[in-house]
Amino acid sequence: LTLLPFEARFYEEKGVPVRFVGHTLADTIPLEADRDAARKALGLPDGPLVALMPGSRGGEVSRLSGLFFDAAERLRALRPGVRFVLPCASAQRRTQLEALLVGRDLPVTLLDGRSHEALAACDAVLIASGTATLEALLYKRPMVVAYRLAPLTFWILKRMVKSPYVSLPNLLAQRLLVPELLQDDATVEALATTLLPLIDGGEEQTRGFDEIHRTLRRDASNQAADAVLTLIGAKP
Repeated sequence: LTLLPFEARFYEEKGVPVRFVGHTLADTIPLEADRDAARKALGLPDGPLVALMPGSRGGEVSRLSGLFFDAAERLRALRPGVRFVLPCASAQRRTQLEALLVGRDLPVTLLDGRSHEALAACDAVLIASGTATLEALLYKRPMVVAYRLAPLTFWILKRMVKSPYVSLPNLLAQRLLVPELLQDDATVEALATTLLPLIDGGEEQTRGFDEIHRTLRRDASNQAADAVLTLIGAKP
């Protein structure tokens, strides 16, 4: 049983019996999220709002948060009045991020968890490559995907990974739907200038996101139960 269609294609090519059942998140996240209600629930003001999501692990946060904060400061210079929201994956990540924000004059609201509400509330997202990109896609929020690894790790992976894309939105779309700025391409200026037009735009991305959401929205739990019952010969 697979959650994503490209996983099913992989197994089909290998001759393994497979059924694509859809993704439970696509079932639970509404096709249209209420931005105003999310901002009210989080106590966030009106105006342009960008979610910063530099990852959930300590190493990711160490590598990416400084870059994301620099990009946020640059974006604020290009678009005065923009504010930021950052959901923290744990108490440890919040402590880490608070320390990294010391000395910065950046209007960022840190949240304890509540990543779905942050995505519902924002206009655009600067996000680390990972599973959170699927959540941003399902909330139909335009995004720029960024990531940096240790140079040797990146060099090795670049030679091992055959896919032209690394982010789930692009893997699902099978095209470059969202910008991917990786390693040396993930500069402060590139992140800020790529994100800027998405705050008020991004319609091409969100149309693609809606198509993917509807593809993944298949009542996954019941699909999976039906597949198992069929396999064991029980009456669905």
